[in-house]
Formats: sequence, structure tokens, C-alpha cells
Amino acid sequence: MSKMVLHRPHLTCAGIAFALYFQHLVSAIEVPLDSNIQSELPQPPTITKQSVKDYIVDPRDNIFIECEAKGNPVPTFSWTRNGKFFNVAKDPKVSMRRRSGTLVIDFHSGGRPEDYEGEYQCFARNDYGTALSSKIHLQVSKSPLWPKEKVDVIEVDEGAPLSLQCNPPPGLPSPVIFWMSSSMEPIHQDKRVSQGQNGDLYFSNVMLQDAQTDYSCNARFHFTHTIQQKNPYTLKVKTTRGVTETTPSFMYPYGTSSSQMVLRGVDLLLECIASGVPAPDIMWYKKGGELPAGKTKLENFNKALRISNVSEEDSGEYFCLASNKMGSIRHTISVRVKAAPYWLDEPQNLILAPGEDGRLVCRANGNPKPAIQWLVNGEPIEASPPNPSREVAGDTIVFRDTQIGSSAVYQCNASNEHGYLLANAFVSVLDVPPRILAPRNQLIKVIQYNRTRLDCPFFGSPIPTLRWFKNGQGNTLDGGNYKAHENGSLEMNMARKEDQGIYTCVATNILGKAEAQVRLEVKDPTRIVRGPEDQVVKRGSMPRLHCRVKHDPTLKLTVTWLKDDAPLYIGNRMKKEDDGLTIYGVAEKDQGDYTCVASTELDKDSAKAYLTVLAVPANRLRDLPKERPDRPRDLELTDLAERSVRLTWIPGDDNNSPITDYIVQFEEDRFQPGTWHNHSRYPGSVNSAVLSLSPYVNYQFRVIAVNDVGSSLPSVPSERYQTNGARPEINPTGVQGAGTQKNNMEITWTPLNATQAYGPNLRYIVRWRRRDPRGSWYNETVKTPRHVVWNTPIYVPYEIKVQAENDFGRAPEPDTVIGYSGEDLPSSPRYLRIRQPNLESINLEWDHPEHPNGVLTGYNLRYQAFNGSKTGRTLVENFSPNQTRFTLQRTDPISRYRFFLRARTQVGDGETIVEESPALLNEAYTKNHVDIATQGWFIGLMCAIALLVLILLIVCFIKRSRGGKYPVRDNKDEHLNPEDKNVEDGSFDYSDEDNKPLPNSQTSLDGTIKQQESDDSLVDYGEGGEGQFNEDGSFIGQYTVKKDKEETEGNESSEATSPVNAIYSLA
Repeated sequence: MSKMVLHRPHLTCAGIAFALYFQHLVSAIEVPLDSNIQSELPQPPTITKQSVKDYIVDPRDNIFIECEAKGNPVPTFSWTRNGKFFNVAKDPKVSMRRRSGTLVIDFHSGGRPEDYEGEYQCFARNDYGTALSSKIHLQVSKSPLWPKEKVDVIEVDEGAPLSLQCNPPPGLPSPVIFWMSSSMEPIHQDKRVSQGQNGDLYFSNVMLQDAQTDYSCNARFHFTHTIQQKNPYTLKVKTTRGVTETTPSFMYPYGTSSSQMVLRGVDLLLECIASGVPAPDIMWYKKGGELPAGKTKLENFNKALRISNVSEEDSGEYFCLASNKMGSIRHTISVRVKAAPYWLDEPQNLILAPGEDGRLVCRANGNPKPAIQWLVNGEPIEASPPNPSREVAGDTIVFRDTQIGSSAVYQCNASNEHGYLLANAFVSVLDVPPRILAPRNQLIKVIQYNRTRLDCPFFGSPIPTLRWFKNGQGNTLDGGNYKAHENGSLEMNMARKEDQGIYTCVATNILGKAEAQVRLEVKDPTRIVRGPEDQVVKRGSMPRLHCRVKHDPTLKLTVTWLKDDAPLYIGNRMKKEDDGLTIYGVAEKDQGDYTCVASTELDKDSAKAYLTVLAVPANRLRDLPKERPDRPRDLELTDLAERSVRLTWIPGDDNNSPITDYIVQFEEDRFQPGTWHNHSRYPGSVNSAVLSLSPYVNYQFRVIAVNDVGSSLPSVPSERYQTNGARPEINPTGVQGAGTQKNNMEITWTPLNATQAYGPNLRYIVRWRRRDPRGSWYNETVKTPRHVVWNTPIYVPYEIKVQAENDFGRAPEPDTVIGYSGEDLPSSPRYLRIRQPNLESINLEWDHPEHPNGVLTGYNLRYQAFNGSKTGRTLVENFSPNQTRFTLQRTDPISRYRFFLRARTQVGDGETIVEESPALLNEAYTKNHVDIATQGWFIGLMCAIALLVLILLIVCFIKRSRGGKYPVRDNKDEHLNPEDKNVEDGSFDYSDEDNKPLPNSQTSLDGTIKQQESDDSLVDYGEGGEGQFNEDGSFIGQYTVKKDKEETEGNESSEATSPVNAIYSLA
């Protein structure tokens, strides 16, 4: 904000003295913030934001050097670096923000921040001058590594002093030092062991326990947030029989005296660290006086004295006293306070009218005293073009008879060896006609006989003269009940009814005039004409506290109550009325001070009374019968709004059982007339509530009171309140899509209720499509919560949306849900595989149907054993839809099994896949078969077997032609032992001594053997029931048929020989 200082021409020295006084008075006038005025007034540049002088940046980030300025026209910016013009356009890494002078140095594409260190200065220029920023010293933060060093074990005698040096690397800014052990445990510090300001760790005396840990100095660097750790010190404490007590001796600073220089405005830190046994106590004093009051603070166990915001008065000699029971010593520190330049009178912007005089004053102090240098538009004033209306006199520039075109920005530089100050102050010569800055046609309200003020801020160059008039009268208002101020305000000591009217302020200068009107209304005061009175009442009675108020009828009155000076919560037992407060069923907790506060926007009044409640004897209270509460009454609707209303009621008698709850119910006459619904529930201490409402509902409310006995009858319903309609805000929930038949999909949802419809003609827009982003949406508008889509494929997914709509519009876009069309019977499983790993179990494995046609609910497996034409009973297994394996434990190792497998949906069982378990030989062969048919040994073996069979057949035919017999080993009616050697190698002996029939022959009913053709199938053999297979596939057993001795003895020559039996005999 620019300061505006306007002056009249001055002709004498006395006038000049008056001008200084006048400048002091008007220096607070500012150029108005009104954008229209700002855009019209020419203004030299003013620096509004800049980086700090000592600017340290993080090397990991881009660099931003700030410089912003305002002015009219908008200033342009340029920079110097190390005193030379800095060409921003030549460096691709450097850019300048739009409508700002802030430099941005971008290192994302590489570069070294150190290359941009230096001293920068910003220049903001427009047609009326040039403003300068301070010189900004840019440095890049540094976090150097700790130099590597070997730290030897430090041997020290117990009781001796010790200091461990830190010597951190010189970072920028300086790092924060702290000591820890190598295990990152903080070093405990007290008055014996503490860290000095230089970072070293001091032991006033070493104790044996100090050797239990090591000591490492840590440096934390600000910008990089890194911590560097020095190699730890290890102590070896040499013990003695006893530690000798010693007098204090200073470890820092050395000697008996030292000196310290500090700059004004910063904190002074004095430090004394002493050794001794026991550890000394430190106390601080100032010679010739007390320590600076309110500015001192003891730190580091009293070893450091901090004096904040040092001034010249803090110079002097300070001494610290270190003492223990063996003695004391002291150290004197001589403190000298120097000062970088600081402002006494900082130059302010100066706005003059043509022909006026003015001055810029730049007064600064410091130690040593600073030198003052003036610049104009960034150049030394000595080198600027001569200006006859300007005179430089040390720290002051005097302007006389300034003219349009003399605008410029002046810089004052105050510097000494400790620093410098740079201030910009522009001189702007303006001729502006008067303007009133207050809003037009203001209305001021005031209570009768109160003090008031009418404001009329103004602006102009030269400074306008302001006068006040009332009701268009020609007399200026100043004096008596009125007092006019130079800032444009008109003050009235006491507003009376006759002071009401329209007041006009008129601002005038040589360029014209401006005026504005203010209307003043004087209101009657607010007064309580009958307030509450002290009362003594019995518990359970109904006291009334009066509060009748008289106020100005044009002002809104608000009456509130306080209990014991805190806001009173109006519960269900209280009713606040326009002229008082009634308490129903008063209790002991109601006793206290009651204050009625009547207030308007302008004033307020209050009145207080004390209510005393007498207790009822407990036995009488117990004897009172308890009943359900009486119904609430006098329901009232207030604070009517679009979506809310306040419902207030008067509680009924609680009938000796306190009311615990109120239930608010509502009824609407459109969707379910005559049906009451619960709206909300409130505690028994409430008799007024704000109810949330829905659009397009014709509400009617009633209230039910509840106590421990039961519920009251409902109150008489309130009047109806109709809310306006609106588009629905929610969509139906519970949207589902499912088929009821295999060629349809039924879409259902939970419809909106009466408080969700929000408007007339509620309907639903149903949209669906196949679950394919490229598919087309179909839609249908219905009023019932159901829609059926026909002619759908079997069990395919659909995307479904249901959106609510009424005559006011549609609800927000609904969410998409996934539904499915109707299901059908599933196809058969893709395959059914049967494996027999052994004679005890059969493994089944199958795959899901290729066309499930719905959600599979499981599988049904039926199976039965069979042996030739014999079949066992059918067994049934049901499986979950995820199960695709089953192991059958065989009860019969000979029989085969037939399996029937079907998948199931909610419609029913699907197509069946039928498979049979393989024959045992085939299974055994398959299990051990590794494509041996192509092996040479197998072919040779088969050839040898064929040759043996041929020889055997020839021998048999020869024998038969001779009528001979086969001499075989006796094996009559004897079963093979499974452990027999011949069984193990797969062979057995066959004997026909008893003329046993061959296995491939059949015995007739009369005992004769009928000769048939030979059948070599091992499966048929197995059907006899006596044979079986081993796990390795070999066949064991004995073929026996009940012999008929008579037939055998007479028909030996009729015995037929099977080639297969011959093979087994040879084997």
C-alpha cells in the first residue's frame, strides 16, 4: 500500500516547521485500494516482496530469487549479478515469472547450483521511476563430510576434568551439534557433564561410570537433513583409592577475564564452564546493576546466560561465579554492543499536487554511525540530471514547487561496517479531483442519546477540503453537538431524535468537488420493563419467570436466558415465551440465578433473579403413583425452510416418572395417507428440534412422550407443511437381474419411498445391454419396480441401470449392476476319466460342462458294479460345483463299474456322460505298459511262445492219436497258496489225475462235460469267481469242476485239451 503525503506551499521557516508537523499528521493517508482509482492513478514502482539478504538455498532444489513490485503502469524487471547486468535470456536454465521479477533457476536438466552463487539485485521500472531490491547474497548450502581420523583411547584419572573436542566440518548454515554413543543413545547431561556452545563435551570431573559408554559427536545439517557422525571417543578411567576434592577452575573461557562483541537486536550468549570436585554451581551477575529484567534466561544447567534482543543499555561487565564446597572463582566478560544500521525515520512515499512542497527524510542510527547515500531511480543522486526543485541536505531531500513529470523513485542507503539498510520511496506528482471513497447512501442506526460517528473517507490531489451539511442546509456542521475530523468523519456526542435526517459530506479542491449522503436513524433503547423476581418454590411446581421487554419496533428483538451466568439449555420441562420462562416440574437442579437478556443489533438489557427450590420428602415421593406421561401439546412449526423446519411442543405431565424420550412421527397424504412413520427420536430434556425434510412431501407431525412406565398417547397433529419438489437425489437400491425362464431376465429393485420421490409422477428408467462395451443400450420407462426382458440367450451377463425420474428431473447417473438371463439344463461334462491305480480304488476325474447354461450347483454321480450280466445296486454321490475328482473304494476287486455323471443347475440335472471302468487285465496292462510292443525282447519272447505252442499242439495230437495220458503232478482239490514260489512267478501246476474238466469246458446238469470251442479271454475266466489278478497283472487261481467219477472213468479218451491250459502247464 502506498502512503500518500500531501503538502501545501510553505513560504516561511515557521511554515516549514508547520509542514513537518503536518506531514506527521497526514502520513497515514494511503492511496485507496479501489481498483478503479488504482488503475487511473499513475504510480512509480514499489518493491512488495524480495528474498532475504543472506539467502542460503538447498542444492537439491531449483532456486527461486524473489522480486515482486507494483506500480502503474505495471513495472518491468531486470537483474544484476555481482554488480553487472545479468542477461536472463542467454541462460536456458534461468527464467523469470510472468508479471513478476522472480528468477527461477531450473536444474532438472542438469547443472551445478554453485555456479550461480553471487550477489543479485532486482530493478523494477516503469514510466515514473525505478525501484531497487536489497542486494541478495545467494549461497548454496553445504554439508561437508567429517575428515577421517583415528581416535585413540583416552586415559584419564578419576576426578580429573576432561573435554572431548567435536570440531565439526564447516557447513552452511552451521550444523546442529549433539553427542550420542555409537549405539545412538543420547549422552546424559547435567551440571557435571554438558555440551558447550562450540560443540565440545565437557566433564567437570570424570567418574568411573563415564567409561561405560563411548562418545560420538554428531552434526545435523539443515537443508539435507543428514546426520554425520564422528568416530567415537573411548575413555579409560584410572581409579585411585579416593578422589581428591578440588576447588573450581574454568575450562571455558580461559583466564579470569574476556571480552565479547554483539550486535544490537540479536541474542547475547555468555558461557562459563568450570571443573572441580564436586561439580561447581554457576551463578551470573552484572557489575554495577542487575541483570536485564525480562530479557535474561539461564541455560545449560546455569552455565550459559542468554540475553535476548540486545540493546546498547546491555553493554557492561558481566561475571560468572563458579563455586563448590572447596572454594569459588569468577570470570569477568566485558560486553560491547555494536549496531548495524537501523531506522529512525524511514523515508515514506510522497504524493504531491503540482506546485506543492515536500521532503523525504532518511534518518538511521548504528554503531558506528552509518553513512547516508541517496540514489534516484537506482543511480547516485550526484550523477542524476540536475533538478532545480530538489535540494539534498544530508539525510533530507527537500522538494519545492514540484511539477508534473517530477515523479521518481528515491533510494536511501544507510551503511556501516556491520551492514546496510536500503529503502525505496517514490515521489509522485498528481492532480486528482476529489473522490468520496465510502459507499453511496449509507444508513447509520444509533440508539437515542448514544455517541455516534458518520464516516466520509475521501481522496484528491491537492488535498480536498471536506464539509458536512444536514438536510441540504447551508450551514457547515462543526461545533456544539458535532465535531468534524480531518479524516472526513463527523462525530456526535449524543444522538437525539431531532438529529435524524440525511447528512451530506462535500469534498472540494481546485479541480472540483464530490459529495455523498449518509442517512441517520435514531432508535429507541431496549428496556426490560418487568424482569424476573426472586422466588421460593416447591419441587414439582411450575414457576414462571417474567421478562417483558420494550424495544424499538423497527429492530429485531432476541431474548435469551442464562442460568448461573451460562447459557440456559431449554429442555423439555421448560417453555420460553415472549414475556417469560415457564419451568414444568421444577427440580432441585433448577435452583440458581436466572438472567433474562434482551438484545437488538444496537443494544441490550438484562435482569436477574434467584430461584430457590424446596425439596419434597423422599417418603412422599416414593408414595406417588407412577404412570405413563401425558401427551405433549401445542405443537408449533417455525423456522420454515426448504429442507428443514423447527418443531416445538409443550411437554405433558410426566406423572411422577421422568420423561426419557420423545418420538417425532410424520404422516404424508400422497403415497400412504393416514399412515404414521417414525421420523426421529430426541432425549427427554428437549422440547424443540430442527427436523430434516424431503422435497415434495405434505408433512404433518405428532409427538409421543416416553418414560419408564410406557409411551403417552400421540399429541394432536401439527398443521401441515408442504415442501417444494425437486429431482430425485438417489436411485433405487437392490437392483437385480435374474431369469425366471430360460429365455428371459427379470429386473427388480427396491422402489423409492414417499420421502425419496421428491416430486410427482415418480417413474424408473430401466436400461440394459449385453455385457459388451460395443453393445447397444435398450431402455424402458416403468412405474412398478419390475421389468421383464424376453427372448434372451441362455445365461448371458447383462449390464443393468435403473434411474429414478420425476417431473422435476432425473436422479444422478446410476451405478451399473450385472445380471444374468435365465438358466437351462447344462450340457454333459467335457470328459470323464477313469483310472485304477490298484485293486482297492478307482479314481475319477472330470471337467466342467462346455455349456453350463447357468450357475452350476453341483454334480450327480450314479454308479453300479457289474460282472458279466450281473449288476449291483446303483449308488449315488453328489458333489459341490467346484469338485472335479472322486476316489471310489472298491468292495469287489473283480467287478467292473459303470458311471453316470451329470452337472446340475437350479433348473435341474443336465446331460449324462457314461463311462465304464476298464477290464482288470487291460487295466493292469495299461498301468505297466510302456509301449513294449515295439521292444525287440518283447517280439522275441512272443515268437518263442508261439513256437512252444506249436510244438505242444503237435505233441498233443500225437498223444491223442495214441490214446495216452498226461502224467502231471498231484494237485487234487488243493487251492494255490499265494505265497507259493510258482504263484510268485505267475505259474501253477495242473493235474488231470482225477479227470478234472478243463476250464474252457462246460458241465452239463447230469455231470457230463460238453466240449466247446476254446476261448482264450482271461476276462471270461475271471467270471468263474475263483480266479483273480495280482497287482502286477498276473493271473492266479485254480480251475476246478466237480468231478463225476463215473463219467471220468468211462470216458478218459474224451478229455479235450485247451491250448491255453497247455501253455500254463508248460509254464
